[in-house]
Amino acid sequence: MTKEIMKGRMKVKVSDSRAELGELAAKEIAEYIMKLQEEKDEINIIFASAPSQNEFLANLFKYDINWGKVNAFHMDEYIGINPEAPQAFGKFLKNRVFSKVKCKSVHYMDPLATDPQAECDRYAALLKQMPADMVFLGIGENGHLAFNDPHMAFFDDPLAVKIVDLAPECREQQINDGCFEALDQVPTQAITITIPELLHVDKLYAIVPSKAKANAIKGACDGPILPSCPASILRTHKDVTLYVDVDSASLVDM
Repeated sequence: MTKEIMKGRMKVKVSDSRAELGELAAKEIAEYIMKLQEEKDEINIIFASAPSQNEFLANLFKYDINWGKVNAFHMDEYIGINPEAPQAFGKFLKNRVFSKVKCKSVHYMDPLATDPQAECDRYAALLKQMPADMVFLGIGENGHLAFNDPHMAFFDDPLAVKIVDLAPECREQQINDGCFEALDQVPTQAITITIPELLHVDKLYAIVPSKAKANAIKGACDGPILPSCPASILRTHKDVTLYVDVDSASLVDM
């Protein structure tokens, strides 16, 4: 059973369980992708890389999506990590998506680029050349979108892709998620797509289960729209759906 509420312009769908959330999100998103594929020769999708996406991504492959018409991007990556390391976001998506389906193209950020700023510029140019039709988002425990942590989240950021210093809370989350064993293993910098670049996309889907995200979802739904909770800006977007379970939505005013 799913409950639907509105928070600003944002549709919030509350499922009874994480499994149900994954099934609902996959069904609705797959239906939209297939409809869009009837209208366009190819579509461009930005993928989030996080354990929060696991159930959704696993269910997405049940549907008759023409992956050969999809150009895929990912929204953030650690600087300096081995691209084959299990913690690398490109590797996450390769394991869960791009090794299972054959996309028209897959565009990874290079974590080992000798010039990270040049890599930002390269990726920004790609996004300009192939504007995204939709984004699959997560929301961090500190409310971040992509790797735009509160201290580096700018709603009027002039850049499309940038280098960021990761907040301690963000790096702690990577341990909480089981990606790293200790804080000194977590990279301190990353490349990320910025908030204005994400908001520029016509269709946003945020998939955010688990009790660990309850405070962030409260801020995103009911708090002031400020960079102190970057996800709060989603309430201003013209077409965004937030999928939560009863745990992540437990603090939200219904």
